[in-house]
Amino acid sequence: MLLAAGMILFGSATPVSKIVTDAMPVFVASLLRVSIGALALAPFALGRLNEVKKASRKDVIALGAIVLFGMVGFSAFMLYGMRMLSGVGGAVVMATTPAVTALGAIVFFGESATARKLVALALAVGGVVLLHATGAAGDEGGGAALAGMALIFAAVCCEAAYTLLGRKVSADLSPVVVAFLASLAAIPLFALLSVFQWSAFNPGMVKAGQWIAVAWYGAGTLALGTALWYVGLSCTQGSVAAVFMALMPVSALVLSYILLGESFRWLHLLGFGVVLASVILISREHMKAV
Repeated sequence: MLLAAGMILFGSATPVSKIVTDAMPVFVASLLRVSIGALALAPFALGRLNEVKKASRKDVIALGAIVLFGMVGFSAFMLYGMRMLSGVGGAVVMATTPAVTALGAIVFFGESATARKLVALALAVGGVVLLHATGAAGDEGGGAALAGMALIFAAVCCEAAYTLLGRKVSADLSPVVVAFLASLAAIPLFALLSVFQWSAFNPGMVKAGQWIAVAWYGAGTLALGTALWYVGLSCTQGSVAAVFMALMPVSALVLSYILLGESFRWLHLLGFGVVLASVILISREHMKAV
């Protein structure tokens, strides 16, 4: 239940980010996200801060990279991309995360390039290409949709980097502490960037539902999702957890229809199904390796 809840919360980030970016400038929204996320993670992380004393120089470097890619890069690319893309289009592109993460592990960490991993990567890319080629990725026109997909894919790469860099952090640092420290470190960076957009931000124009989306973007998708996922991981085998990764894109797709009111199209399911097949392949590969 914890693993399922964590992945469903992660999946909600795609449609919620579109609501957020329609309400306020990107860097202002990102500042609020990491601030709320750090505040929500604090109860889980403060009791474990003594772990920081065991951090090595490599851990500190990895943490810095996690802040750069996992917090700053992911938030900026995700929010700018969702300005140009439908929630369904964003959900399908984000579903490529497991395959892209596997590719990153092969290229940068020397993991074996099995046939199943390569087929999964091909399916992930194929589903996104199919979505764009059929015009089902967004309503803003081909060029805008393609640019949006490219930005979301950059966010996927940042998410993959976050995952892979997390593996390089010492086992002495728990993932919840890493997420808390990364969120905390990202606050001054986004505060500096948001200065240039603050004049375009009018809090009075933000609706109640949009404020709830901002709060959820930080407390729900960043903090609670992380906490639930890693607590669930501690209670089960990695091979079992891998299967639940398939719930993330399902959650993103379904919530795009519910929260954004987007029209259902059979082509959505076709592109999504191809990408979901890649998630299942990666999960089976992980189960085989464990």
